[in-house]
Amino acid sequence: MKKLITKFAITAAAFTSLLFAGAAASNSNTAHADTKAQFTSVYRVAKTKLGARYVYGSEGSRTFDCSGFTKYIYSHSLGVNLPRTAQQQYHYSKKVSKKHLKKGDLVFIGSSKNSIYHVGMYIGGGKMIDAQNRGVIRESIHAPWWHVVAYGRVA
Repeated sequence: MKKLITKFAITAAAFTSLLFAGAAASNSNTAHADTKAQFTSVYRVAKTKLGARYVYGSEGSRTFDCSGFTKYIYSHSLGVNLPRTAQQQYHYSKKVSKKHLKKGDLVFIGSSKNSIYHVGMYIGGGKMIDAQNRGVIRESIHAPWWHVVAYGRVA
């Protein structure tokens, strides 16, 4: 009986330690900007690029296109490797409604969900930071030249 209780205790301890180790490992692989600290980290990198020139197809560090910019800021702040194009980033992200939009979410602009041609990062107050023909700037997501198609959370 004593051996049985000892085996049970060892098994329970091993199971518990594996459970906690698995939870810790999964948490480290799901970096995203849905907490204030994570948004602060991404935004800190993004702000250093304000004024950088727009160059189609560029991923940084001095010139960017829109998806190259979002790819760069997530990679250099949280170690998240986003896909290269705005359309691919749309498919990669978890869609969120405008009601659940948080700082750090991606703002997808296009003519439809199958034709995303621009992406920026939401920074609050109806604004995003993005790379476009005027370079890396902060601007309203409701500008008359943008048609917001969706919002996505990087997870």
